[in-house]
Amino acid sequence: MKPIRARLVVASAFAALFCFSILSFAQTPSPAGRWEGAITLPTQALGVIVELALENEALHGTISIPLQNAKDLALTNLSRGGAKLKFEISGIPGAPTFDGTLAPDGTKITGTFTQGGGSFPFALARAAEPADAVAKALDGFDTWLDGARTSWQAVGLSVAIVKGGETAWARGLGERDADSKLPATPDTLYAIGSSTKAFTTFALGTLVDEGKLDWDQPLRTYLPSFRLRDETIASQITPRDTVTHRSGLPRHDLVWYGDDSASRAELVAKLAHVEANQPLRAKFQYNNLMYLTAGYLLEQRTGQSWEAAIRARILDPLGMNRTVFSIAEMTKDADHAKGYRLEKDQIVPMPYRPITNMGPAGSINSSAREMAKWIALHLGNGQVGERRLIGGATLADLHAPHMVTGETVERPEISQSSYGLGWFVYDYRGHRVVEHGGNIDGFSALVTLLPDDDLGLVVLVNQNGSALPGIASRHALDRLLGLAPIDWNAEALARRDVGKAAGVEAEKKKTSVRKTGTKPSHALADFAGTYEHPAYGKFTVALQGSALTATFHGIETPLEHWHYDIWNGAKAKDPVFEDVKLNFRTDVQGRVASVEIDMEPQVAAISFERKPDARQFDSAYLSRFVGSYDLAGQEVKISLQAGGLVAEIAGQPLYHLDPALGGEFTLREAKVIRFRFLEDNGVVTAVESIQPDGIHTATRKR
Repeated sequence: MKPIRARLVVASAFAALFCFSILSFAQTPSPAGRWEGAITLPTQALGVIVELALENEALHGTISIPLQNAKDLALTNLSRGGAKLKFEISGIPGAPTFDGTLAPDGTKITGTFTQGGGSFPFALARAAEPADAVAKALDGFDTWLDGARTSWQAVGLSVAIVKGGETAWARGLGERDADSKLPATPDTLYAIGSSTKAFTTFALGTLVDEGKLDWDQPLRTYLPSFRLRDETIASQITPRDTVTHRSGLPRHDLVWYGDDSASRAELVAKLAHVEANQPLRAKFQYNNLMYLTAGYLLEQRTGQSWEAAIRARILDPLGMNRTVFSIAEMTKDADHAKGYRLEKDQIVPMPYRPITNMGPAGSINSSAREMAKWIALHLGNGQVGERRLIGGATLADLHAPHMVTGETVERPEISQSSYGLGWFVYDYRGHRVVEHGGNIDGFSALVTLLPDDDLGLVVLVNQNGSALPGIASRHALDRLLGLAPIDWNAEALARRDVGKAAGVEAEKKKTSVRKTGTKPSHALADFAGTYEHPAYGKFTVALQGSALTATFHGIETPLEHWHYDIWNGAKAKDPVFEDVKLNFRTDVQGRVASVEIDMEPQVAAISFERKPDARQFDSAYLSRFVGSYDLAGQEVKISLQAGGLVAEIAGQPLYHLDPALGGEFTLREAKVIRFRFLEDNGVVTAVESIQPDGIHTATRKR
């Protein structure tokens, strides 16, 4: 790798870094190899990695300082004489210089580091090459990992570990397809779910570098049509807010879940109709729709689709050629995984969930080996080979904490987490961690970076909502960092078993709140119909034989009467609405007019209004009501305008007739008044004006 020039800072008094020089005698051990250690500064130990090589007795080398995101800086003025070694860091102010002595056994180099008049002790120890060190630390890890996989009943998993800028370890265990007994490999494609989010923020970061985006300008600077139900939030929210889960909106995931027909522009527009439950920036609340908005912003600023922008700015430069954006693309690849879930301790297949329209929040499908390239990019400070994909300061901003999650501390070894830009940030046993998981139907993923340790790993599992990626990552980190082992797997299994027992008891009691001996207020057919919400879309209830069935975004659920006018979601092939309660409401005319469903627990139940008969929106059908009607000597003229009915009464404003339930129409300008047309043998003979004081009949004249 060609040396990279960079600016470094060791302490406030010293603006840059180092230098080395080496003296050599034939009887001393060779200094060639990899050295790891630290410079002891007044405030910290600054870790360094030195690579030295001998070529025709000439010494060459590079130095990396992970804490400063400096990688492979060229060494200059290298010299050796006997056990004495000396070298400098090229191009850094203050002549940063290492002046040291190689131990007789060739295992250590100790001495003094100087820069700009300051002197500090340093010590380096001979280290194994990254792949060798990782292999040694992970001796037996395969066996442990396969045992953990079995304990969690995961069908298959793939893991890759990156150290020193290279994929140092990669394995596939178990099966990617249980029915066909096809093995999982490091190249098996899995859905990575929300680990996609970091790709979206990275691409936006490149726009920041290009001056095409400012994280902290109002979002409407770039998306003037952006609307929210809360206008204050809509006018103030910034791109940074959209990717740090502090928009004030809870998840509202059922707006998009299961609906692969809405465009990204349409999904962004739906945000104008969902309820916020917090002020802007007041609380961390995970929100996929905001990430969809961020991806839509990327499209608008680049003039490309989100997919094209991600491929051009990330995947192609990294050579992630098999990484794709849809289930349809993934399943064309010969080495792809099928998804599974556990149902009462039985492994069952889980259908793929197409989420292409929500791509910026979670639609990428990749392999452990290709994700290792993504990890190496982050550990390499945004550079791949000689090409820089993102500025170092911008990358540091992505990895920095911006919003405290508010989660309680699990145990003292792990700090409370914050959210960066597409990453969770916390300390694990004294080491800074930047990571993001992903869960989508049948798949779980976790991508973990330890930038200060030049270490990263990815765990992909074809099991729904699996705890295994987090457990495997922690176990691997303990080994790789040389930490005292903690049996994370045993602890998690114990919690799982307690949770299972509690779940069994809870299920036994779930009918205790049911009111027995009740019945619906209407015949079953009266509940059937299409109900609609401006953001969530259509919720259809149909009468099939002697039972009701609900369909939402293609998810079909049989309904069982619970009590009064409340139905319960029964067991279904797709369990989204199992045990979800539907509360049907009647209007003042006694018609079943709406259904309330707890689709977002952080706000009031979502109310779906029943749609009038579709014919009432059809101009051809409405034309039969056009004519003149006599209302106690006063003419009422009904006509068609812009596809809808209007009523003209002399001396009064024009009234618009909006379709209502029961074939009736509501006056838009006076909603307490409804019109009902009367027919005799298919011929319209009169219109009734239903008002609070009574029902007035107007006879048709022509």
